[in-house]
Amino acid sequence: MATLRFYEELNFFLAPEKRKLDLQVRFYRGTTVKKIIEDTGVPHTEVDMVLVNGGSVDFSYQLQGGDRISVYPVFESFDIRGVSKVRPEPLRSTRFILDVHLGKLATSLRMLGFDALYSNTFEDKHLVEVALKESRIILTRDRELLKRRTITHGYFIRSKDALSQLGEVIRRFQLEAEIRPFSRCLRCNLVLESVGKDEIEGKVPPLVLEQYFEFRSCPGCGRVYWKGTHWEHMKSRIENHLQPSR
Repeated sequence: MATLRFYEELNFFLAPEKRKLDLQVRFYRGTTVKKIIEDTGVPHTEVDMVLVNGGSVDFSYQLQGGDRISVYPVFESFDIRGVSKVRPEPLRSTRFILDVHLGKLATSLRMLGFDALYSNTFEDKHLVEVALKESRIILTRDRELLKRRTITHGYFIRSKDALSQLGEVIRRFQLEAEIRPFSRCLRCNLVLESVGKDEIEGKVPPLVLEQYFEFRSCPGCGRVYWKGTHWEHMKSRIENHLQPSR
């Protein structure tokens, strides 16, 4: 037997009667701390530090009888690189890849300037391969996907509402200072380039050319952007959902 305790938001993954309690768990010889954590329902990608009997261990640690295991979520307010052993690099990247269920969230992230790779054709295998190759954080509503052994950086989206999801991601990764609106293509995720009116004549309505002076274009799809009324409406809705929760 071993004693297992989850802290802070990791309790979200537990049944209500198991939250914020010391759990007594049985295990077989050779069982790793990663397996016992995920058997309880918590994806390892949500974990940033594991202490066994007060000492930091990695996910491959094999449990011993009487072990006391403390499992902590991602630490965003201070650097634990010299303490935590569960991953070689800290979870501090703002490059995302999203599963097929999070298209609206991907668009909202791009609107704020974040690199959010998305396609409704992405299969889980491809999602994982790209995340590892490009060092992207996987955002998903699929808890089981995050339990895959090869995944090191991922986050389970709690909310079902797209704009609430955006506020959740911004707060979770403390991205407020990195927001760069009007800088990335909403369609293909590339960084926009500033263009003059003479370069986009014929690509936008004449009235738009008369009323607006700042334009940007996507180097990939050629789509032209300007801060019109639609932009202001979307910006206002997003800002409302980025307000701190009370």
